[in-house]
Amino acid sequence: VLFTDIVNSTEVLSEQGDARWRHNLDVHDEVIARHLSKYGGSKIKDTGDGVFAVFDGPTKAAHCALELVPALATRNINIRAGVHTGECERRGDDWSGVGVHIGARVAALAGSGEVLASRTVRDLSAGSDLTFEDRGTHRLKGVPEEWQLFRVR
Repeated sequence: VLFTDIVNSTEVLSEQGDARWRHNLDVHDEVIARHLSKYGGSKIKDTGDGVFAVFDGPTKAAHCALELVPALATRNINIRAGVHTGECERRGDDWSGVGVHIGARVAALAGSGEVLASRTVRDLSAGSDLTFEDRGTHRLKGVPEEWQLFRVR
């Protein structure tokens, strides 16, 4: 799963006004759609100021996120992203399960321009061209145990 979030979206909306914000969201959505298509991702839902998407592998999700950050930054849209892989259940057009919640929590801990991933993603991406920088263990709201997170590069 991949979650993205526009950094400081409420402040940006307040500064820009509704019309400019709508334009930026349209640009955001276009860039997201193009990158999801490139990496075989499927957008499950808009989160208001980001997206929730699923992929058939964690490396594809991580590469997509890594390309989204600069692609949107050049358009003055700063995002954070989180990637996790785990058990999820399809519910009609939506997805649920603890794996989805962990992905959302990982994204929430990322800084501006950062892609964070769980240890699960790191382990399953062995042999790829991705590198992972240890960001320590974290408690994820509502999730048992501590989770080791990594910055993806």
